[in-house]
Formats: sequence, structure tokens, C-alpha cells
Amino acid sequence: MTNIHHLISEDFIGSKVLRLVGELGVEREHDTYVVGGYVRDLFLGRPLKEIDFMVVCDGVEFAKALAKELNVKKIVPFPKFSTAKIPYKAIPLEVAAARTESYDKDSRKPKEVVYTDLKGDLLRRDFTVNALALDLHPDRFGELHDPHGGIIDIKAKILKTPLNPNETFSEDPLRMMRAAYFAAALNFEIEEKCFAAICKQADRISIVSQERITAELLKILATDKPSIGLIILQKTGLMKHVFPDIDKMYGMEQTKEWHHKDIFYHTMQVVDNAAQFSEKMELRFAALVHDIAKPNTRRVDKKKGYTFHGHDAVGERILNKVAKHLKLSNELRDYLKKLTLLHLRPIALVKKEVTDSAVRRVMAVAGEDLDDLMTLCRADITSRNPQRAMKYMKNFEIVEAKMSNVEERDAMKSFQSPVRGKEIMETCGLTEGKEVGKIKHAIEEAILNGEIENDYDAAKEYMFKIKEEILAK
Repeated sequence: MTNIHHLISEDFIGSKVLRLVGELGVEREHDTYVVGGYVRDLFLGRPLKEIDFMVVCDGVEFAKALAKELNVKKIVPFPKFSTAKIPYKAIPLEVAAARTESYDKDSRKPKEVVYTDLKGDLLRRDFTVNALALDLHPDRFGELHDPHGGIIDIKAKILKTPLNPNETFSEDPLRMMRAAYFAAALNFEIEEKCFAAICKQADRISIVSQERITAELLKILATDKPSIGLIILQKTGLMKHVFPDIDKMYGMEQTKEWHHKDIFYHTMQVVDNAAQFSEKMELRFAALVHDIAKPNTRRVDKKKGYTFHGHDAVGERILNKVAKHLKLSNELRDYLKKLTLLHLRPIALVKKEVTDSAVRRVMAVAGEDLDDLMTLCRADITSRNPQRAMKYMKNFEIVEAKMSNVEERDAMKSFQSPVRGKEIMETCGLTEGKEVGKIKHAIEEAILNGEIENDYDAAKEYMFKIKEEILAK
């Protein structure tokens, strides 16, 4: 039996908790193991973000005892599954009883939970690389249990299931999306039989709750190279169920100016570029949806070829429906809409002479999200022609340079007329209405055009200058 206690000892915090669990198991006369991702990531040398324990006893009761030892006051129990989460500050913990599950055909929620032993528990795991366990008994501490060849598959960088993949994915269809996630996160290949099973069962993802589907999609976007997982979703047929508007992009050609000819693969490159530039998941999501309306707006021009006029504005509107379907938060929805609507604006600036007023307008409308907008636009430069890309990037940097004045940038983030609507009404003898908005807008336009300074005195003087003309119309 292989023993890897030397690997555990390298994780000081984890090692301390693991030994405590083993001692607690002896005290309570229960077998205890650390299982799944923690063991896998020990072998891969990946960051250890959480610890999953499997105990051959009541998981909730054991979690309560462990929490007490760790001075954690409250646990989050799931008594139906004999599982509990322990919000331990040093590293999140979960304790689960060894169990197997049976499912109804039309639900991924277990209809029956049967308590079992180590062998039975590992058999129900999603992939062999996660069907690993380390014994925590003090006399056997660190002994590896690998009944399904998970270590061999880790070395081969391959994902396959302990059971027949058709059975594994049919029972819990979310595992199909997890295959795409692990392929991206670990840079592993999916075994051919597993891949074929996903293609065969793709439509069963519909029985999974939208919240869980969206959570897995966001996890894919958070990986170092999200395109790996997203392309798997597309090629297996999952994408048309998970995100139909992205599926529509596949195989759809566009004129090859700055981009790949295929809209889908251009989008994949933009997402990967964004992932290189930023760890912010929301920005990567914006990269995924920035061209979401291209399939809806594609037309053929005899001279220009394919055109996508208005795909920025149409995309912004489509995202209302997308956000509702994916159950996104209002905050994320509004962020995606904003960046989609604006993603052509900075790029348009580099195609002509860059004026200060045009730059100010982009800065004002982008506000707090200006940096993210500029990162998205930089990620959107995907020309396969190095000279063209270099020239384009150089022009783009001219725009960035004009935005580099920190004082002006800060002012633009919360930009509006220094003279507020209430003062306009009092000064001009108006009540709420269109005239107030017109005067306020005229002041803002004058500031953005550089006609007046962005301060109160200049704005008020300008208001007296133009109010009669506006009110006379």
C-alpha cells in the first residue's frame, strides 16, 4: 500500500487538521479518510483550497465533534445526506458519511441514500482522479486507496469514470459539465468513451437546476484557459442546452479583417485573452458575450462582405433574456450589458483621428468600469496577421495614453453636470420636465467637447448663456 504522508506534511495547516480527524476517528471508533480533490491536488502540486473527509459513521455527528475540537461554533448540516460543512477559517472543510445513492430518471437529486464503506463510496465518484482516499488512522496515516487507477490517470492526464460513463452521467448529468471544467482546470483530456457518453446524454442536462449549471459555467470561466472547457461544451452538444446564444455562433463565418473567420472561435480567443489579462470572472464573462448578437445581426454586403451593424446595442438587449435564463444577479447583468454596449467604442476611436472630446465621452459613459472596458477591447484584438495586430495595438495604446490622466479619469468616473437639476429648476423657474434635462445635457456636452471646464462656475455661467435658446424651442 502506497503511503504519501510526506506530501501531506508539506501542507502544514491541512496536515494538522487531517491528523486531528484521524485521532478523533480512533477516539470514536470510526474509520476516517480524506478523499477527492484534496488527494488529487496533492499529487498534482496544485493549491489546496478545501478538504473533504469521508467517515464510516454519521457525517453530521462527526462534523459536530470536529467543529468543537477546532473551536468552530456552527456547522452547516445536510442531515438527509449525512453531510456537513465546517466554516473553518484556515481552510473550508466538509464531512460526509460513506454512502452510495440511487436516482430517479428525471432528477439528479438522490431518491435513496445507502450508507456503505470506503469501497462503495469511491465507486460512486465522478472521475477516477477524484476516486482517491488517504487513510487518516494514526497507524496507517497517509496510506493511499486507489481502487480505480486514479493515479495512473493523473499521470496520463486523462479523465474517465469509475463506472460505465453512460451510467455515471445519466445518474447525475451535472458531471458532464464537471468533465468540461476539470479538463480546463487540470488541462486533462476526456477519455473517448466518456466523451461519447456526454454527446449521447447531453440533453439530460435539462434536468439539472439552472443555478447549478450556471455555477459550473462560471467555474469554467475562472480557469486559466476557459476555451478548453467551453469548446468541450460546444463539441459535445451541451452548449445548445447550457447557453444557446453562444451555440449559435459555432460555424458562423464573419469577414476576416481583425478576427478569426468563425465567430465562435474568435470569441474563444477573446475569452482566453481576457483570462490572461485578468482573473476577474465578470470580465471573462463579458468577453464571452461581447459578440452575442452577431448571429442575429449578420447581413451580407456586396462590397464589404458580412456586416453586423448594431450588434453592440442588440447584444445589450439580448442580455436581459440571457440573464433571466441563466439566473444571473442584477449586478452582473448590468455589468455585462454595459461592456457589451460599449465594446466597440474604444476600438472605433483608433480607426480615425482621436479627439479629446471622443475620449472623454467613452470615459464618462464607462465610469467605474473603464479599466475593464479597455481590457476587453485589448482582448478583442485577435488578428492572425502579426503586423496588422501590432499596428492596431499601437493605435489602441494612443487612446489609452489619452486616458492616462488620473485626475481627469477620476472626474469622468462619476461624471455629470456640476449644476444639478434642482438648481436648474430654481434658476430658470421650471418644474420637472424635458427642459431641465435638455439644459443639463447641453452643459454635459459642452464639458465633453472641451468648450468649458468641468467645474461648477463654468457650468453655471454656460447655463445662463444657453437657457433662453433652449427654452425658446
